[in-house]
Amino acid sequence: MSNFESNPFAEEEVNPFADAPQGKASGKSNYGGGAFYTTNPGSVSSGTSKLSPLPHEPHDRGATTVDIPLEMPQDLIAKEKELQAREAELKRREQELKRKEDAIARAGIVIEEKNWPPFFPLIHHDIANEIPIHLQTIQYVAFTTWLGLILCLSWNIAAVTVAWLKGEGLSIWFLAIIYFISGVPGSYAMWYRPLYRATRTDSALKFGWFFFCYSFHILFCVLAAVAPPIIFKGKSLAGVLPAIEILTYNPLVGILYFIGFGFFAIESLLSIWVIQQVYMYFRGSGKAAQMKREAATGAMMRAL
Repeated sequence: MSNFESNPFAEEEVNPFADAPQGKASGKSNYGGGAFYTTNPGSVSSGTSKLSPLPHEPHDRGATTVDIPLEMPQDLIAKEKELQAREAELKRREQELKRKEDAIARAGIVIEEKNWPPFFPLIHHDIANEIPIHLQTIQYVAFTTWLGLILCLSWNIAAVTVAWLKGEGLSIWFLAIIYFISGVPGSYAMWYRPLYRATRTDSALKFGWFFFCYSFHILFCVLAAVAPPIIFKGKSLAGVLPAIEILTYNPLVGILYFIGFGFFAIESLLSIWVIQQVYMYFRGSGKAAQMKREAATGAMMRAL
């Protein structure tokens, strides 16, 4: 009967990294009274291994922290109600504006937005989009006569100013200023805007008002080109008669007056062409009979 000196099933701690002595195995087992040696390089110690902790991350003191305020539910509800109230107010104003625009459209009133001159809008002017194509040429030439009148009166101020500085008197300069201040806005309001609206809406009464006022415009241009001393005091208008008189003793002022005479003469010829063309359209389209009917209807309504 064999005697076991040791338990062959007992576990023995083996260090696989320790240097084994020469001629000996790293593992030893006694079984049945005989020695049996094995080499087990892959055996691992059953002892508990300990891991070293990771180093702490460095703290960036320059990093900024953002505080995000947490709003209470009551604040969110209040803001939501405020936004809803604003939205309701905007809808109410939009509906009110649309109602007014519809009322204006039903009444036949056209809202004219100022768009000319482009750098400093003073008047509404859009011939290409608002005037019928068969009347655009007449309207453009009429607009040229209005700009021409501004040029004539501006040159008249320059010529009269030089004449005043040469000893012609201060009163003629004041009269030249009055012609410009009253002539530029007056011509626009009295005959150019009525013609623009007449060609846009094809109104017979507006055409009649244009003929009446434009006739005075042509008369003024012809008189200014001649500038007789009977009507105008002294040399307040740069016409041909004062130009001939001044040229004899002051050639510079005489030349300025002759240029003014040329401007007023061209303005007169263009204006006569415009009134002829408008009158031909007015008669050919039957507006004369329509104007008579509208005038009779208006007189009857005033009488009632």
